[in-house]
Amino acid sequence: MSLKDKIDLSRLPVHVAVIMDGNGRWAQERGLDRVYGHQEGVTSVKKAIETASNIGVKYLTLYTFSTENWNRPKGEVDALMDLMVIAIKRELPEMMEEQVRLNVIGDIEQLPPQTKETLVSCIDETSGNTGLNLVLAISYSSRWEITTAVKNIATKVAFGSLDLDSIDETLVSQHLTTNRIPDPDLLIRTGGEYRISNFLMWQLSYSELYFTDVFWPDFREENLYEAIVDYQKRERRFGKTGDQIK
Repeated sequence: MSLKDKIDLSRLPVHVAVIMDGNGRWAQERGLDRVYGHQEGVTSVKKAIETASNIGVKYLTLYTFSTENWNRPKGEVDALMDLMVIAIKRELPEMMEEQVRLNVIGDIEQLPPQTKETLVSCIDETSGNTGLNLVLAISYSSRWEITTAVKNIATKVAFGSLDLDSIDETLVSQHLTTNRIPDPDLLIRTGGEYRISNFLMWQLSYSELYFTDVFWPDFREENLYEAIVDYQKRERRFGKTGDQIK
């Protein structure tokens, strides 16, 4: 029996975020170059999108490339950028068919021109779609995002368009790159690591965290179902008591 049958579709996480970890280690365990792990990881991305879309998840955010990843060997970075272009162009027809809408968060001005152009084009083409909202975090770091938000807020205060006393959590959230995206209900990290690696640190304040030893290239439908089943066993109290929630 598939774990899908254990999922209560009326209590799905609205937003699932994923730290896709383990591509390089998956390849190295097989005596392959790390790039092969990234290539195989694209298949897992496709499966995750299909699975989330089919069961009714509204938002799926994938930590695709962090700001820190720019420090990796140039050959690996170049291969990742090329792979991103190839994958987006190849999957666009199916995204249109399945009504998947693409969004990107991160400092895309750092991306190579072809990568940026491909992403912007896909965002434009899918903007009218009404299904799963796929959010790719590319050239993203939470510290960069929060620092940028602070600078923008400080500028408005300095120029008198914003009063200092009006700054609250809601206003800060409105200045983040995720301002039109609900906070994640569930964060999944693959690859056996137990950290959030500078990812959505503000937005994950009350998210449920799920860690698995499975490397991202091996992550498939049943692994996502397992994470959601585990999520649905938890009581989300948001600072209240269990009796208050009941």
